[in-house]
Amino acid sequence: MNPKESPVFEDTDPFDESEELVTEQFEHHRFIADPGQGLMRVDKFLANRIVGTSRNRIQMAAEAESILVNGKPVKSNYKVKPNDEVTVVMDYPRRELKIVAEDIPINIVYEDEELLVVNKPAGMVVHPGHGNYSGTLVNALAFRFKGFPLYGGDDPRPGLVHRIDKNTSGLLLVAKTELAKLNLAMQFFRKTTKREYVALVWGNLAADSGTIEGNIGRSTRDRQVFTVYPKGDHGKPAVTHYSVLERLGYVNLVSCVLETGRTHQIRVHMKEIGHPLFNDEVYGGDKILKGTTFTKYKQFVENCFTLLPRQALHAKTLGFIHPTTHEEMIFDSELPEDMRACIEKWRNYLANRE
Repeated sequence: MNPKESPVFEDTDPFDESEELVTEQFEHHRFIADPGQGLMRVDKFLANRIVGTSRNRIQMAAEAESILVNGKPVKSNYKVKPNDEVTVVMDYPRRELKIVAEDIPINIVYEDEELLVVNKPAGMVVHPGHGNYSGTLVNALAFRFKGFPLYGGDDPRPGLVHRIDKNTSGLLLVAKTELAKLNLAMQFFRKTTKREYVALVWGNLAADSGTIEGNIGRSTRDRQVFTVYPKGDHGKPAVTHYSVLERLGYVNLVSCVLETGRTHQIRVHMKEIGHPLFNDEVYGGDKILKGTTFTKYKQFVENCFTLLPRQALHAKTLGFIHPTTHEEMIFDSELPEDMRACIEKWRNYLANRE
């Protein structure tokens, strides 16, 4: 297991599982055991020294190989000995970020004492960072949950156990308690959640269904873009299962079920097989890739781009096991208006063409 996949420790990113192509690790904590140190489990050793953490968090970090003793990953039951060097490593440097509570409306699909399910609109960033330090879902959550222990610190991603891209709409699961966050993060980490996305892609797929496999990692030419690498090279394994829902001539409406949760996974995988998402400017879908050269058709596509000014991707279905009741919970959401309007426009175009 790779240290980059650590599900719960400080500012780790369990839902961004393909952050870096390089193997560089950054030290977040380092302790040297005293010469007189008695034998002690490493999880207890660290829990006594790191403010604001818990043994559960440390144990999960150890499972993800983010706990090193004398430079080597250890399990949480490792017994620390005198003069041992114990470090906690991540794949990015430590950072400090003050979360500002903002009164931003949230479309809540479900909520109880442990968690909530949010239907995120396209255009909303999930958490602060990289130039988006306000107006995010986390800023809204910080306002809504003032006084909640989980939201009282400067964790840039309190309650988050996964995420979806800024311009992707759909269902997002958020924890309200530490116990829920640990439990739900591990479900995503172990890939036991259920996630279905609906996408509009360029071209007419040859098969009604299929599976796309290929390691996904950051491009060596553009760090903001991800790409598929041959197995065993760079990136991390990613698997996407797709099925055609509707054939609309030069575009297809498809269902994508994730087996893994890599950054931009569906967008990258669909491009890899020659079917970029409609109007995905990052991966080339914002150009006319299929169709005719007629001026009227070009205008039609431009009108579709105007109706849907972002990649045509919606997180439609989300399933997980409730952390305290242990019941399976499955939520489904309708396509947002911009996607529905664009799809209807393609239906009308196809009907008139025939």
